[in-house]
Amino acid sequence: MDQERLHRRAREQGANPIVYWLVRAVFQPFFHIYFRLSRIGREHIPAEGPVIIASNHRSFLDPFVIGTMARRPMYYVAKREMFTRPWRSWALSSLGAFPVQRGTGDAAMIETAKAILDRGDILLMFPEGTRTRPGPVGEPKRGAARLALETGAPVVPVAVIGTEAVRRGWRIRPHKVRIRAGRPLRFPHVEKPSPALAAAVTARIWPCVMLQWEWLGGQPPIRPAATTTVTESDHQKRSRPIRAA
Repeated sequence: MDQERLHRRAREQGANPIVYWLVRAVFQPFFHIYFRLSRIGREHIPAEGPVIIASNHRSFLDPFVIGTMARRPMYYVAKREMFTRPWRSWALSSLGAFPVQRGTGDAAMIETAKAILDRGDILLMFPEGTRTRPGPVGEPKRGAARLALETGAPVVPVAVIGTEAVRRGWRIRPHKVRIRAGRPLRFPHVEKPSPALAAAVTARIWPCVMLQWEWLGGQPPIRPAATTTVTESDHQKRSRPIRAA
């Protein structure tokens, strides 16, 4: 597996247009019929220019179903283990995927992502970093926010639900799949954002993803209940008898 070659292809050539559109011509009708695919908010994804799609991640199918939200190729990162076999490596890179070494600050992945955005394409990112199932969405990492700040690309919050239930072993079962996109979020262009700034932008992006998720019927996270501390003086005031005027 030549990781540098895969990154160079994503930066310089991009997806294979013949393979990409042939696969999409087959997959999209299949998704609509077999998964009863519902796409909401497609108008929020800009028709041109750089865009970061920030989505939750439930299944290996997510990049393919989310890719139908736009009328142009959508690039995405996949764990480097997916590129170990030559035929699969060729197919994934032809469809716009490029590898990432999870758990490390993968500089090659960051540079490839920037190159994709610099030429005005769409980049799909999963801030959770891995698939999260079942239950509510997981905790996000700062990568998408960092790229948004360093490139100035708008971020479209997206949620997908139902893909986690379509696979049982090697069997793909029919199940309702829905996707919802929110309005683009825009942030200032910062060449070298601090970790604190990236964390603050992540705290702005992820609640918007969660909003789409909960609108689709996804399980909300456990939120702390609001509590009120009652002091002794407050208790004494409330305990005073009410006098008639």
